[in-house]
Amino acid sequence: MEKVILFFILIPVLGFLISLVIPSKNEAMLSKAVFTTVGIHFTGAILFVVYWLFNGHQTLNIPEVILFKSKEYEFLIDFYFDKITAVYLLVGAFLTFLVTTYSRTYLHRENGYKRFFNTIMFFYIGYSFTIFSGNFETLFIGWEILGICSFLLIAFYRDRYLPVKNALKVFSVYRIGDIGLILAMWASHHLWHENISFYKLNNSVLVHEHLESHTFIGAFIALMILIAAAAKSAQLPFSSWLPRAMEGPTPSSAIFYGSLSVHFGVFLLLRTFPFWEEQTSVRVLIVLLGLFTSIIATLIARVQSTVKSQIAYSSIAQIGLIFIEVALGFEKIALFHFAGNAFLRTYQLLVSPSSVTYLIRRQFYYFVPRQFTFEDSLPKKLEYSIYLLSLKEWNLDAFMSNVIWTPLKEIGKRIHFITVKRLIIMVSSIYVIALAMYLNEDRLPQQITHNLPAIFALIGLILVIKSYSERRSPGVGFLLIIMNHFWIALAISFNEHFDFEEIIFYISGILIAGIVGYIVLMKLKKAEDTINLNQFSGHVYEHRKLAFLFLLAAISITGFPITPSFIGEDLVFSHIHENQFLLAFYISSSYIIGGISMMRIYARLFLGPHIKTYHETPYKSS
Repeated sequence: MEKVILFFILIPVLGFLISLVIPSKNEAMLSKAVFTTVGIHFTGAILFVVYWLFNGHQTLNIPEVILFKSKEYEFLIDFYFDKITAVYLLVGAFLTFLVTTYSRTYLHRENGYKRFFNTIMFFYIGYSFTIFSGNFETLFIGWEILGICSFLLIAFYRDRYLPVKNALKVFSVYRIGDIGLILAMWASHHLWHENISFYKLNNSVLVHEHLESHTFIGAFIALMILIAAAAKSAQLPFSSWLPRAMEGPTPSSAIFYGSLSVHFGVFLLLRTFPFWEEQTSVRVLIVLLGLFTSIIATLIARVQSTVKSQIAYSSIAQIGLIFIEVALGFEKIALFHFAGNAFLRTYQLLVSPSSVTYLIRRQFYYFVPRQFTFEDSLPKKLEYSIYLLSLKEWNLDAFMSNVIWTPLKEIGKRIHFITVKRLIIMVSSIYVIALAMYLNEDRLPQQITHNLPAIFALIGLILVIKSYSERRSPGVGFLLIIMNHFWIALAISFNEHFDFEEIIFYISGILIAGIVGYIVLMKLKKAEDTINLNQFSGHVYEHRKLAFLFLLAAISITGFPITPSFIGEDLVFSHIHENQFLLAFYISSSYIIGGISMMRIYARLFLGPHIKTYHETPYKSS
């Protein structure tokens, strides 16, 4: 039975590859190929789950597949199947099958028809990797694929301003959640001294033994998991991203933000429940988070003026209740609730255009205002205050901006004196000095060498913050992100000396992608004379090949699965000691902010309304 699990991983991959080679003009063949692939997957899922249930429904675990191995490090892919996987598999397969069927005619003659179906198949690969993941590394592969697909689907109408802007917002929140998952992976490596599998996590005796002597690190891992889950499932304070994600086509809103992707925070909590179930403080925190999210999201949903936003906040409120169910240990109720919420939101989003048309017509002739609502029983000042707060969505967007994005921009503005020439001279000079210190490490006082890794990692973090706030030169922003990786490699080398093979493996992917990306920027600058990051330029209109190459380079540099940089990032964290929380935070933050900055450069240069006036100006929103 274990080998059958590989079938559910390989089928979406095969379907994606087939969809890539089908010409974009052949809509019928393209949609048929995707429809058939998902249909086979759905049929296979039903047959396998039925067979699995009638044969004892035992937990299945496929032995690890080693992708990279050195003297002290192994990158393992592990697959796992239990009742949680079974529910997510059936729900995901059915809803993807339904949405692909719906999209065949809904998107007929749309310019991005092929792009949409390619992205849906790519999303399904990430979905399959995530639900079948047997360890954190495998789960993170699917997690990252879902993040990229989310960006591409929201920005599907890439010639319009709001879809592209909101795609960047959602991607940024996803990356914040990635910090939690990365740090949880790092801490778990030190707690277990191995790439712990979810199969072993079900061993309560093993978990209790490790947590008994490592209480702090256990709480830290649980908290990081909660941050990742909250960001992915739009819980407080990250709730405002979900309505913004509705700028994509209705089918992608249904499958992504109504049903499947938004429930992966729940999946992460369910999968790691055996780890934190004995940590009462964590369970109380999850209950409170879910409770406050449900109350606030319900209030916001009641005053929304668009049907998609209302559905989005209603879904957030239900997911908050599912968080509470998971924290209380009601696993079966949580799974049933997930399936019901996913089906309901998919249905609501798919029929929302027709429903709105019908309701407008009905309201025109038969509108009668409601005589009494629950809010009328409250004191008027309180009622009006809640109403205004709900209209402003409880200022969640402003909170995220003031706490995270504005400080980053302000820090970046402080170092606006950096030009390309100064950048090369100054950073290269400092790096040469740092490299000399590394080569003469034995001659330096121990106290200095102990602090150098964090200092060098901080320099790398400052570089990517500068890149995030860069408005003038895309080349400067791009080079700053590349240089960050060299600073990280040097910082980790002071901890434990990298083997030459490990250095080459980590830097090779960054260097090759960096060269490709920089060549693309130079060609674009030559073709367009001047390029900057002050506004969206929309150059994908006239430079589609350059846009595609730059996107490949960007996601490779940001550690996209399964590039050398993705495995290299995990390799870096394996060399960070368990007491170096500051170093781990600097490096994980630089990876996350660097990823946001890189996708921002791509979006500003290639997406949005075209900067040239002779191109037709599209609607601002979809």
